[in-house]
Amino acid sequence: MRVLHTADWHLGQRFQHGHERLAEHRCFLDWLLVTIEEECVEVLVVAGDVFDSGNPPAAARRLYYQFLARLRDSATCHDVVIVGGNHDSADTLNASATLLKALRVHVVGGVPAQFDDQCLLLPHGAATPRLAVAAVPFLRDADVRYLVPGESAEERETRLRDGIAAHYHRVADLLSDYRAQGIPVLATGHLFAAGCGDNDASTERPLSIGSLGQITADAFPADFDYVALGHLHRPQVVGQRAHIRYSGSPIPLSFSETDHPQQVLLLTFDGPGCPQILALDVPCERRLVRFRGSLDEVIEQLQQYNNADYQHEAWADVAVLPGLPWSEVQDRVREAWQATEGRVRVVAGPRPLRPLENEMPETVHEEAPEGPHLEELSPRLVFEQLLDTQVLEPEARQQLLDTFGQLLALPRADAVA
Repeated sequence: MRVLHTADWHLGQRFQHGHERLAEHRCFLDWLLVTIEEECVEVLVVAGDVFDSGNPPAAARRLYYQFLARLRDSATCHDVVIVGGNHDSADTLNASATLLKALRVHVVGGVPAQFDDQCLLLPHGAATPRLAVAAVPFLRDADVRYLVPGESAEERETRLRDGIAAHYHRVADLLSDYRAQGIPVLATGHLFAAGCGDNDASTERPLSIGSLGQITADAFPADFDYVALGHLHRPQVVGQRAHIRYSGSPIPLSFSETDHPQQVLLLTFDGPGCPQILALDVPCERRLVRFRGSLDEVIEQLQQYNNADYQHEAWADVAVLPGLPWSEVQDRVREAWQATEGRVRVVAGPRPLRPLENEMPETVHEEAPEGPHLEELSPRLVFEQLLDTQVLEPEARQQLLDTFGQLLALPRADAVA
């Protein structure tokens, strides 16, 4: 059985200042269709974040459905497994699940009401299955734990990790008999697993308020011959377990991912046990580049940039050392990239170059600092934190707090008989 593992498509992503990625995603999906045929892929697995938002634009939905319709004509691929990620809306994905099932596209947008609906036997409808799949989507807090009043943040995180592990053990128990019969078991997941070779959680938005509920490789039962993960955008192995992997995203999704390899993973199963794993590089159709230095150095970098062999113009993030009037910097940078005749476009910046910026890890989405859980926040505390971000005289700050306190003391409209 040959399976292709991919994740984190983020269809419908709008890059800096509204630049769309539709053309790049279309190129990827065209390549993916050809690759499925050339590599005789029988099952396609998409491990979450199909879309970039819960309400994706119409063009992104159209691209998604067009791809699945074209895949129906595949001579080799007989089943598709798609699970929801933290960017996806379970309702949006599940809305078409019944119809797509007729095309042998199995969608699990969120934890289903019937728990065993996460268990798939493929090929679908075959008398003798060749692959069992634990199609586990992104697990939200409510899916794996109950609210316990008064629990600490540490207790909450521990219960969240334990709940995720229990969920996987429960679905593994449902499929254990098939593995005993010599049928390999693949599980999916969309989460942050600790113990990766090079974690890049900073390229993704946090999955929970406060500290992230990380799990380790030990949370996945030994009954799983392969765990296809999504959420981290860099391809990597979890806890030095070769069978637990992130495929990574097929296109770079931020300037912090310019050095990430873009891959999908081809799995070849021959009974139970870790499959043969082959990384297939996804062709890059648009480069994301960074230019740093003095104004003259940045302009020279723009002028000399070579975009040969790339279908689309490069997108650049520009940072310039301070010292000149900023209007002059902006005008000269704009003139420089416009003169490249479509080789490169500045979509981020120019902005002032921070001291030592080139010596520090650069990310677009910085990891959120630890803070109180949502359940621990009161309206007054949130308002105080907002005031802390403003430059206010002590008397003015106290006056605003007093006024806010008076508003909180007013009877609520829905509480008045």
